[in-house]
Amino acid sequence: MRTKITALLLAILLFYCGNINAQDNFKKIDNWLADNASAMGGRDILLIYKNGHIIYSHAENKMNMRQKMLNRYVAKRQGETPDFSDYTPDTRQAIASCSKWLSAALVMTFVDEGKLKLTDTVGKYLPILTKHGKGNITIADCLAHLTAVKSPELKEEMHDLKDMNTMEDAIAAIADLPMEGEPGKVFHYSNTGLQIAAAVIEKISGDNFRHLFAERIAKPLNMDHTDFGFSKVPLPAGGAVSTPNDYMNFLVMILNKGTFNGKRILSEKSVAEMQVNRQTSDVKIAYTPAQIDGFGYGYGEWILGDGFVSSPGLFGSFPWVDNHKGYAAFLMTFYLNSSGRDERYLEIKKLVDTAVN
Repeated sequence: MRTKITALLLAILLFYCGNINAQDNFKKIDNWLADNASAMGGRDILLIYKNGHIIYSHAENKMNMRQKMLNRYVAKRQGETPDFSDYTPDTRQAIASCSKWLSAALVMTFVDEGKLKLTDTVGKYLPILTKHGKGNITIADCLAHLTAVKSPELKEEMHDLKDMNTMEDAIAAIADLPMEGEPGKVFHYSNTGLQIAAAVIEKISGDNFRHLFAERIAKPLNMDHTDFGFSKVPLPAGGAVSTPNDYMNFLVMILNKGTFNGKRILSEKSVAEMQVNRQTSDVKIAYTPAQIDGFGYGYGEWILGDGFVSSPGLFGSFPWVDNHKGYAAFLMTFYLNSSGRDERYLEIKKLVDTAVN
């Protein structure tokens, strides 16, 4: 009897100590969010999902007047109403290049249905690209920034796209750009590839990109507050607006190898294909963002480590999935100064890794 009581007390003690350690680890995340909020636009919020539910949700809100002015300016550019209220899991804002992951997944739904092949060349659907010597670019090249089209700087490219009236105008502008090598052999992080891919799926379906995203990704993932804005031409590489809760649903689908709430959104094969590093030894790096230089790239997502994939955005939001540790997380922020951003990403990732173990 004494042995059983001792064993029970030991089990209780270990459970209690484990809970204390877990609480302490999450407190460290609380402190990190508080310490870094000012440098990340005055607000930040982090959600963590593991084992079927959100295990952590915390926000810090310390916006100053200058940060509010920047928020107002960007919201106006996005056609949105600026929101200076405290961050919550339902705060809706522009997510910049976090959009790329969503758009690549949309294209992969067509691959899953057999309506498109990754090896298909874009000239098959968009003859103007063939006319300008770009018809041999493949869909895979488009999703992995391997088109070899020498694109303008990202901000300039986004500005030009916003001033266009139709998807045809956008593709005509891309057709006029010079090449900087052979498709599949040059990595140039830009908006170009996903813009081409968006035009292709519009051509295949006879439907517009925004509606395709709503029906194939947003609706089945209960992303009720996520869309690609109201510009005349949709911007698949950077035009999405979302919320932490919505984007987390997408990450859960990726973590679950293509399923969400028991429903298959992407095939397991497609999710795996998206996470293969396409920056092989024979690929020349023409341009990659400084804050994420040295990492690999799949389809719409960066490969940041073994089983660690992400698609961070210009405004500082950082979504990620850690397949080995079995969790997903989304850090929403809003700031343009990228100095020290990669260090912050690695810091918070390390803290979360410890907390979820």
